[in-house]
Amino acid sequence: MSEIIEFPQIAGVKVVRLQSFQDDRGRFVETFRKSWFPERTWEQFQSNRSDSRAGVLRGLHYHFRQIDYWCLTRGRIRVGLADLRRGSLTFGQSATLDLDADEPRGVFIPSGVAHGFYALTDATLTYIVDNYYDNSDELGVAWDDPDLVVPWGVTAPTLSPRDLSNPRLRDIADDRMP
Repeated sequence: MSEIIEFPQIAGVKVVRLQSFQDDRGRFVETFRKSWFPERTWEQFQSNRSDSRAGVLRGLHYHFRQIDYWCLTRGRIRVGLADLRRGSLTFGQSATLDLDADEPRGVFIPSGVAHGFYALTDATLTYIVDNYYDNSDELGVAWDDPDLVVPWGVTAPTLSPRDLSNPRLRDIADDRMP
């Protein structure tokens, strides 16, 4: 049975230690069950895959109407998280979590928690979201925001034009904050 652990630094984020079954044929890992997250219904969802080269940083992104559940299937990444929810006990806190596909874990990321990852190696991330893609719900904050201080441990990652243009937290309008 997989073990679900509350991530202590940011309220509502959960880390799932996935159970792996290996034999001479390979490995089987059950990566997701909606019953692991009874506080949220998963009636509509979309599944996505992100392939990244080592040195790529994606994020920080956040949503009003979507949660993410991540599972790394290849490589190693550093997940960056920052709580942007004003009513949260952990508002403004940030943290990182390293994932390695050889030690399977899932990460449940609630709405309003900014998230991204830095590819420590070439990596493949699969993720399930509880809503269909909606461009109006794709928001971002600067990966290196000095007010959030996400401890990435990197100084010059490869970023997309979109992520390069993400604003700092202090420049985000109130109506664009969770």
